[in-house]
Amino acid sequence: MGRELFAHYEPLAGPDEMFGRDGSIKAPYRDFSDRLAGWDVAEYHLRQSRADLAMLNAGITFTVYSDEQGTERIFPFSLIPRIVSRREWAHVEAGLIQRVRALNLFLRDVYNEQRSIRDGVIPGEVVFGAPEYSLRMADFEPPLGVYAHVAGVDLVRDASGRYVVLEDNLRTPSGVSYVLENRTVMVRVAPDLFPGRGVAPVGDYPSRLHMMLMQVRPAGVAEADCRAVILTPGIYNSAYFEHSFLAQQMGIPLVEGVDLVTHDDRVFLRSTSGLERVHVIYRRVDDAFLDPLAFRPNSMLGVSGLMSAYRAGNVTVVNAVGTGVADDKVVYRFVPDLVRYFLGEEPLLPSVETYAAVVPEELAIIRKHARDLVLKPANASGGYGVVIGPQASDDRIAEVLQAIEAEPRQWIAQPLQEFSTIPTFQDDRLRPRRADLRPYVLSGETTWVLPGGLTRVALRPGSYVVNSSQGGGSKDTWVLTDEGVDADGPGADG
Repeated sequence: MGRELFAHYEPLAGPDEMFGRDGSIKAPYRDFSDRLAGWDVAEYHLRQSRADLAMLNAGITFTVYSDEQGTERIFPFSLIPRIVSRREWAHVEAGLIQRVRALNLFLRDVYNEQRSIRDGVIPGEVVFGAPEYSLRMADFEPPLGVYAHVAGVDLVRDASGRYVVLEDNLRTPSGVSYVLENRTVMVRVAPDLFPGRGVAPVGDYPSRLHMMLMQVRPAGVAEADCRAVILTPGIYNSAYFEHSFLAQQMGIPLVEGVDLVTHDDRVFLRSTSGLERVHVIYRRVDDAFLDPLAFRPNSMLGVSGLMSAYRAGNVTVVNAVGTGVADDKVVYRFVPDLVRYFLGEEPLLPSVETYAAVVPEELAIIRKHARDLVLKPANASGGYGVVIGPQASDDRIAEVLQAIEAEPRQWIAQPLQEFSTIPTFQDDRLRPRRADLRPYVLSGETTWVLPGGLTRVALRPGSYVVNSSQGGGSKDTWVLTDEGVDADGPGADG
């Protein structure tokens, strides 16, 4: 292979996706490695520059609100993919379907019978103390009993080599547009790297998403008459590129709150031909801003009267209001128990060992072992507020422990995960960088998992934080197919 690309490649403490500890190439990467053998550093630079230009021309950006040098950035993209065998993916896929099914049953339960609380599976203070628990969803069930229609579940491969769930994202999970564009760019600039046996395609995600939106339409509405829209906060939102991309791919309107109006508990789209009925809203607006009559009265992003129309059964909101209670980091601590309770099954995908400060016995563990743990605020995102004990100063540890003592419901702690690395090109050679994986799960009449997902990579040396807002990048994710039929790669239009 192009040895200069891997000169002095030194794996980190966790497992490496491509290399074994003895330096051997792992099975899923062997074909890829043989194809990469024809590249040298100059060739890599050329292909990477073509990829960067393609990203720029496609307008693939994200927004960093705290960036003083300009908020719009091109999402960094690495040409070395994550490669997953078909057999391993089958296990991951089954585990994701199982987990999302259990979380949907949990959401249905906490807003209705609350059996899981009465039976002691999860403490009431954990559920009702979640900021995203919505009393406006009490005694209400959306079509098909589905609350989390679109889920993004963050996985890492731990030191033992197994995939484990790091976090559930059930509110307005983003990033799938990067999955689709990453594949398009890879096929365009590096078709010679794709294996002969093929890679599972990802390009049908928009059609699958549209199909699901139709499936969860209100009762009594014919599919042919059903109109769906994407509700965006607007062009200044960090994921606006994705909102516009998905709307264009599905052929449905991209709207803002001012474009919609309610009347007689129905939602209408203002159009040049008059008011047109809307039946399904794929909202990318957070709960608090969704309806100024029900939530924040000063919101300019939502639709007045939407919750009334929703509860009347005249419009479906995707994802449902109040889904955030199920991806609260403290609730995460109890998800394995919820899988057992609702499904009578052992979790196929384990969760990371987690201590909830709200549980007295676990608070004692956090106090004693804070130096060895990752301390996380329960309702922050993007890696903000996370304190990595082994890397923090004594003063910072003491400061966070004080905050935990003051508000134990707002904190969890986990052992530091030495999760897997993937070769990533930096400083004229490939270096190991930690990466996670966010697969996307769609739930309607059935549950479907996009093959692969978004691989995010920490580009800063030694970093455990993969979020784009904190310097992370992304990679294509290949799920290998044995037959190479209906696959992406040379000659494919995927």
